Amino acid sequence: MRRRYRLRRNSDFQQVRQNGKFYASSFMVLAFLRNELDYSRFGFVVSKRLGKAVIRNKIKRRLREATRQRISQIQPGFDLVFIARQPIGEASYIEIEQTLEYLLKKSGLLTPDQVQYQPETEP
Repeated sequence: MRRRYRLRRNSDFQQVRQNGKFYASSFMVLAFLRNELDYSRFGFVVSKRLGKAVIRNKIKRRLREATRQRISQIQPGFDLVFIARQPIGEASYIEIEQTLEYLLKKSGLLTPDQVQYQPETEP
């Protein structure tokens, strides 16, 4: 994910956590807050309670990739923080992707689905 789309400062994370809205699932919590920018920024929190560095980094990579694939569908002008919960370590990438999409839909941050080109397959 490009640097422009990432939350980097602790103060940004704290502001979202203190003033934002929250939606939760079994794998993660989504906290979001409107920002004054023309684009959305994303942050990922994975606690040390979830595992050692290898596990935590794997979880963050999966969350970043699932978010990156939907970045064009997410409404601009928000700071989003995804907070991982305990069972996410055993979750597959598909489950993480589905949970992320569920939370974005539930929060109203997804724009209406755009029709994507799908090439026809030959029989």
